[in-house]
Amino acid sequence: MMSKVDNGEPHRRHRQFAHPAEAEFAYLLDYYGIEWDYEPRTFPLEWDEAGNVTLAFSPDFYLPEEDTYVELTTLRPSLSTHKNRKMRLMQELYPHINIKLYKRTAIHRLLVKYGLDEEAAKIRGTGAQDWR
Repeated sequence: MMSKVDNGEPHRRHRQFAHPAEAEFAYLLDYYGIEWDYEPRTFPLEWDEAGNVTLAFSPDFYLPEEDTYVELTTLRPSLSTHKNRKMRLMQELYPHINIKLYKRTAIHRLLVKYGLDEEAAKIRGTGAQDWR
């Protein structure tokens, strides 16, 4: 389901996000009138001998006007090995898919740039993983 601001009401308030940083990212997209879809597709990355999917990846956002998927992570670098592996597999298996990974520092800078200083402060330090 695509989302866009209607009558000044951001759709992020009507969605459940896995992490508050995703809600803030959706707010920025809504504010600037950028269409987005939340976790619209799951990409199989690994299969067992029987052909069953054993590892998959669902990027956080799809921006149809840019034909780009966006994944956000607030994990500390030492904990992001799993996500980096998924991104590497995505690029190997689906080279035609545009996907960007925004790590904690980039998300922080983006929030600060657009005046969301209070939200940006929440993703600094070790508490970012369980920001609520």
